[in-house]
Amino acid sequence: MLNGGVIAVMTKIDPSMQEKFNSLSEDLQAEIMKQDVQIHNLQDFIRCLEKIVREG
Repeated sequence: MLNGGVIAVMTKIDPSMQEKFNSLSEDLQAEIMKQDVQIHNLQDFIRCLEKIVREG
């Protein structure tokens, strides 16, 4: 999303995945929020975590 010439990160966690998200460390939650992803189900969640691991 473009906001005044700046791209805004728009990560969304589906309410059905919120409990799993909340169980993670604050650092990992912050890293997920930086990813600009939509997490609707467990597969989305796993893909995001795999991407974070790959990027180190």
